[in-house]
This record gives sequence, structure tokens and C-alpha cells, in this order.
Amino acid sequence: MAAKPRAAISWSGGKDSCAALQRALEGFDVVAMVTMCDEEAGRSRSHGLRSEVLDAQAERLGVRRVWRACAWADYDAAFADALAEAARDGVTHVIFGDILFDEHRRWAEQACAPHRLTAVEPLFGSSTTALFEAWTAAANDAVIVTARAECLDDSWLGRPLRRAMLAELLERGVDPCGERGEYHTVVTRSPLFSRPIAFELGDRVRRSGCWAIDIRIAGCGLRVAG
Repeated sequence: MAAKPRAAISWSGGKDSCAALQRALEGFDVVAMVTMCDEEAGRSRSHGLRSEVLDAQAERLGVRRVWRACAWADYDAAFADALAEAARDGVTHVIFGDILFDEHRRWAEQACAPHRLTAVEPLFGSSTTALFEAWTAAANDAVIVTARAECLDDSWLGRPLRRAMLAELLERGVDPCGERGEYHTVVTRSPLFSRPIAFELGDRVRRSGCWAIDIRIAGCGLRVAG
């Protein structure tokens, strides 16, 4: 049997990148996750996850974490540098969790091309309702860590995704997968993980029109969940 191509996953820490990884594993040997972090606190971009949480996910997936810290203005260059590192490790493909937008897919392809890497989009073109239903029907747990204030209030923070949420999200005009940035999640349990991540819910803040909640690995004296 031929060896599977080596791949990296562009990893946000949330459900869509995990769902993309689940679909891709049949055809690829995924050896690394690529994460981009802010230059001040080392938190992941968009999702705001601590490095310790991303490290825990990488350990449970059994992959190496390739990461860069950068300002938004330097994102493309930093991502390119991370891809170059992955390519030197024999990676030939990069998996992305994009679903709806052609501009996101084109960006992924353009980012990969200079390194002779192939962008793989397992979720692209799927129904976001169907993806939400499949995620919540499986042995997955993902907790909401950011919510756009114009459509979701702070009561949504820290809530695990459940099938019963779907109707309420649709009533509020929220894409089921938050594909327009309405919310982001952190995955704490997956069939791909060697074991779940026990975590703690920290402070809630509002910044730049979004609510966010801090997530820590359990053991810091906050409210434990998971």
C-alpha cells in the first residue's frame, strides 16, 4: 500500500478545522498543525486561544505544532514562513476548514503555491446546517469562545454546541457554523483526541464588537467544565 501524502492542518482550534481534519485523515498522514498567534499575548488569531490550549490539542492529536506570532499586517508573510517550515518537514498538502467563501479558498491556494504545497478543502461547498448537525451528532465537544455582539450576547459564551441550538441560531440570522464570523469555538473533545481536554472558564470581555471568554487548562482555580 502506498504511503499517504504528508499534510499539515491550518488549525484555529475550533470545530471547522477539526471537522476538516476528520474528513482528510482517510487520505492524508497529518503530521503538523499550523497556528497563527498575536504578537502580544501569543493567543490564536480570531479565536483568542491561549498557547497552552493549542499545545494540549496538538498533544492529543499527536501532531507537531508549527506556529508564528505576528501583527495582522504581517499575517500573510508569517503564515508563509510557517508553511515553509512544514514543507521542509516533508509536508506536501495543507488542509483548510473553509466552507462558503471563494476568496478564502483562493487565499489558501495562493498561500500554498510558492511552497509547492497543495491546499485541500474537505468542507468547501457543504451545507453549514448539515455540518452543524453532523458535528453535534458525533462524539465531539466544542465550546463557544467568541460571539459577535450584534447577533449573540455574552450568555452564549462557554456554551457547548448542541443540536438544540440550531433553531435559535437560524432565528437570529446566524450561520450554523458561524462562517461569517458570528461565533468561534474551541474543541475540547473529539474522536481524534487521545483524551478530552478539561478546561476552565475565565473572564468575559467585550472588544471590537465581540464578546470573548478566556479558556484555560483545568487547574487554575476557575470554573471547571469538561
